[in-house]
Amino acid sequence: MHIDFAPPSGGTYNNAGSSRQLASYMEHEDLERMEKGIYTEGFFSLTEDNIYKSTVIKDIDTNIGQLQKTDAKFFAIHVSPSENELWIMGNTEQEKAEAMKRYIREVFIPEYAKNFNKGLSEADIKFYGKIHFDRSRSNNELNMHCHLIVSRKDQANKKKLSPLTNHKNTRKGMVTGGYDRVNLFQQAEQGFDKLFSYDRQFSESFEYANTMKNGSISEQIELQEQNFTGKKKKDVFQSNEKENMISCNLDSKQDEKPTFNQQNNSSGDSLLSIFSLGDGNNYNATQAGDLQAQKRKKKGIRR
Repeated sequence: MHIDFAPPSGGTYNNAGSSRQLASYMEHEDLERMEKGIYTEGFFSLTEDNIYKSTVIKDIDTNIGQLQKTDAKFFAIHVSPSENELWIMGNTEQEKAEAMKRYIREVFIPEYAKNFNKGLSEADIKFYGKIHFDRSRSNNELNMHCHLIVSRKDQANKKKLSPLTNHKNTRKGMVTGGYDRVNLFQQAEQGFDKLFSYDRQFSESFEYANTMKNGSISEQIELQEQNFTGKKKKDVFQSNEKENMISCNLDSKQDEKPTFNQQNNSSGDSLLSIFSLGDGNNYNATQAGDLQAQKRKKKGIRR
């Protein structure tokens, strides 16, 4: 899962003014898809789907209490699953889009809120998302991703929230709380794996990618060795599991071939179980006693 915060700029991602330009950009592929008769996804929030762009712009642009003219009013976030992750999110574009919205609502936004260390929940975050299916920027067969526009202020328009701050869990001074983006990426990845029961390989984890990009040479070498060892252990485990399954199947087939005596015994057992049910026990016992008495009488006459 690739997550990044678009840096503010003088163009599309200029966040010191209105959100109109970014919201319009987020609809850039809709017209082409509609002309081709392909369904489009509207804006969505934590609880609603198919929200109009005008509503998004108005809601973001009016949630700016106590912000200065040059302050950031919102942030743009990209959430892009890998091709492997997309495969388990559904079979069709619509299924994948629904799965993505579920991930944003149930995992990403809750983790985004908690990471401010201000006791916030997903309900405190004002955001709007838009699903994109454009493959022009990717060589992958699948390339669905999500753009989020998140207000600088919370839903109550009281607290300033910046995921780009360099403070981390600050308890004193002008800024309290802070933001740990590394922790967000890790928690968002673990949340995805849990939500979709995804068996993530270590080589595609955030820890591996982050160390290979930002770690020292010794850390990178150690991680590569760890990944290689992990793969070998997994291959050995899978091989042993396969051998055990084959062995179990052979043993079960042998057990399934009963001998002639076993077949006769099993028939006898079944008959015994049938005739020993209910009041039949008393009847059979009485009848057997009468037969034994008659045999004794006959023997007595022969003498």
